[in-house]
Amino acid sequence: MRALDLDAMNAPEFPEYANAVDPPMVKDGEFVIGLEFNSREAVIKAVKDYIIHRGVDYRVFESEPTTFYAKCVQYGQSCDWLIRVSMMRRKYCWEIRRYNDSHTCTRATISQDHSKLDSDTIAEAIKPLIEANPSIKVQSVIVDVQLKFNYTISYHKEWLAKQKVVEKIFGGWEASYEALPIWFEAMVKKEPSAAVEYETLPCYRRDELAQDVRILNRVFWSFYPCIRAFRQTS
Repeated sequence: MRALDLDAMNAPEFPEYANAVDPPMVKDGEFVIGLEFNSREAVIKAVKDYIIHRGVDYRVFESEPTTFYAKCVQYGQSCDWLIRVSMMRRKYCWEIRRYNDSHTCTRATISQDHSKLDSDTIAEAIKPLIEANPSIKVQSVIVDVQLKFNYTISYHKEWLAKQKVVEKIFGGWEASYEALPIWFEAMVKKEPSAAVEYETLPCYRRDELAQDVRILNRVFWSFYPCIRAFRQTS
């Protein structure tokens, strides 16, 4: 059996199925054969969540557009856990076709962090937190993740997750820079007394000067009431 990159494969989703059928009950937090999902992404997310919260890990043995097959990293040694999920075109869903239930390995088999607790998974979990307070410190978010998942992640992983959330909510840096001149133009048109000044620097690619490309260095703007108040106090 061959292992492929999970994110490199795409498969059809069935959005019309999302709320069509109630899934089978999950006993004691375990999957069951016949449990249905509306997309491949939903399958992977559910398996990741299961693995993370139980403090165990899995290895992908087959990842195709219509199949997801994984086993515990200790499979064949101290654990028989495995899961195989296939896309059922006639039923318009993904369905667990094979499952060996609960892990018999222990949490000690993985480190304080978790390999499946990646920046994308963290980003999804902390999105409400960032929406409420975009300037929240990374260390505070690390504490929140620790409370949610019971793992202490690295500063870099949390920083990356926060950047992904910020970009998703507010847009990327490049798009923001490109929008600045338009925003300034609209502001001055609306309020002609406003002052706007910004400075750019030349852009180099290796040792060569890039023609017609400038890098934003700094920007200043102020509305006339602020300018007038400053003059009165100075």
